Amino acid sequence: MAMIGAAIGAGLKIGGSIFGGIKMSKAIKKMKAQINNQLKDNQDWYDRRYNEDATQRADAQALLTRTEESIRNRNAAAAGAQAVMGGTEESVAAAKEANNKALSDAVTNIAVNADARKDQIEQQYMNKKGELQDKLNNLTMQGAQNTAQAVNGVASVGNDIAGILDK
Repeated sequence: MAMIGAAIGAGLKIGGSIFGGIKMSKAIKKMKAQINNQLKDNQDWYDRRYNEDATQRADAQALLTRTEESIRNRNAAAAGAQAVMGGTEESVAAAKEANNKALSDAVTNIAVNADARKDQIEQQYMNKKGELQDKLNNLTMQGAQNTAQAVNGVASVGNDIAGILDK
């Protein structure tokens, strides 16, 4: 009779170990799928942000608009001063050249800021990607440990059964 009880107990241990292993495996697969989705979202975010045209951003457009408006006002003022005061064509040309340099400087600043922004985006992307890869690695390791524990549990039950049969 004790043998039957021990055999039932051993069977329950094996069943519980298998059931727990299956549940853990499903949970790990679900977590891996979620992390893989996060990796894809991170890649999509990176592709979208890294490849943005810096000159089309609202802040860059506002800077360019203000610069162009200022240039138009200064060009008109220089032309008006030349007409009223009898200035030379050279003075108007010099004012236009200075204004063109101001526009060029604004575009250069936008490009410099865009490079710094891309570096920041790349760093943020790589940090997030590394974090998510670490999570995947930890889940893989956890799955391997769970499998090893389940195998040890079944082996332990096997030893218990063998001990019972020897008696």
